[in-house]
Amino acid sequence: MIEVYTDGATNEKIGISGAGVFIKANGKTYELSYPLPKMSNHEAEFTAVLKAIEFCEEKFSNEILSFHTDSQIVVDAIEKHYVKNSLFKPLLEKIMEKVTLFPYFFIKWIPSKHNTHADRLAKKAIHMQQK
Repeated sequence: MIEVYTDGATNEKIGISGAGVFIKANGKTYELSYPLPKMSNHEAEFTAVLKAIEFCEEKFSNEILSFHTDSQIVVDAIEKHYVKNSLFKPLLEKIMEKVTLFPYFFIKWIPSKHNTHADRLAKKAIHMQQK
């Protein structure tokens, strides 16, 4: 089973966002930071999950995925296959399409204090754009 931790971050002052992905797989860890354009924090959270799924699609096809995020809205949307906000719908649709490629996909909400690796990577993605 592949353990995946995701987080999104937005710096509204400078108008940029980032996605962080921390993966534990087969005795190895992967740390991924994705610079993102200006978007809401929730959009960054959905995008982080999507980026993580795309990475897993390349590296871990046919594996069981266990995702963890501190975004309750993302967890609820994925579990219900529904989101009201029209900004999130295309992201949710892509996520739902991609997860069908894996035998099992689980997502669980965790407190922010248990998601520090992904948070650090999301903030790193923002700092990468400031240079």
